[in-house]
This record gives sequence, C-alpha cells and structure tokens, in this order.
Amino acid sequence: MKSLNIFCLLPAIALLSFGQATPETSVEQTLMQLERDWTQASLKKDVDTLNKIMADDWVNIDFQGKVVTKAQTIANLKTGLPATQAAGLGEMKVRVFGDSAIVTGSDTGKSASKGKQVIEKYLWTDVFVRRNGRWQAVASQSTKVAR
Repeated sequence: MKSLNIFCLLPAIALLSFGQATPETSVEQTLMQLERDWTQASLKKDVDTLNKIMADDWVNIDFQGKVVTKAQTIANLKTGLPATQAAGLGEMKVRVFGDSAIVTGSDTGKSASKGKQVIEKYLWTDVFVRRNGRWQAVASQSTKVAR
C-alpha cells in the first residue's frame, strides 16, 4: 500500500515543483544581476559596488589585448576614464561549475570621441568564483565586434 501512495504522490510532487527555481537558476539570475549592477556601477563610477563585484585579484584582457587589473580600472574611473556615457547589455549565458561560473554576453557602449558620438559593440566573457558565500568576478575578456 505504501508503494501505491508514493506512486500517487509523484505526479503531484512533479506538478508542484514544475517551474520552481533550481539552485542553478537562482545562481544564473544572481550572476546576471551582478552583470547589470557592474554595468551601472561603471557608468556611475560607483567604486564601492565595483569593489564588491570585482575580486582584488581580478584581471581583464581588454579589446585591445591589454591586461588591466582591478586597481588600474578603479584608478581610471576616478580620473574620468573611460568616457562611456551609456551601455546596453545584450543576452547573457551563464554556465555554473560548482563554485565557479562563466558568463558570456554582449554589450553596446556609447561614448564621445573628438566631438563625435561613437557606438561600439563588444562580446565578453566574465569568470566568477564563489568565495565565502559571495560571487565575485576574477577574470574578464572583451572583444570589439567589427563594423
């Protein structure tokens, strides 16, 4: 009789759990929100938020092939660089590997150069690690999309 009850409950349990967030889904959502927060913090030059998102050992290989550290990025923001005025994130894909994750996506940045509006599109990859229960970016790479 117990086995009959279990078989009767399985479809009900499946229906109740359908559409519920899995741990991977909530991690994906968390990381995509971190990406959005990162973009906004960069535009607003919000160093406190950037310090939370980027690990102290974060390193970036930018679209020109230059290696840039977190300290250099923060210093550039404080001096007014880069001069990006707006950025729009495209679709993102998150792949989770335990306490590590890779986020790939695209963005479009609008800036001014020599008095002209410049719009550039980039593809990027960010690597996150969960340390002490918190996700932080440890590495990034971006590529400018040819016009």
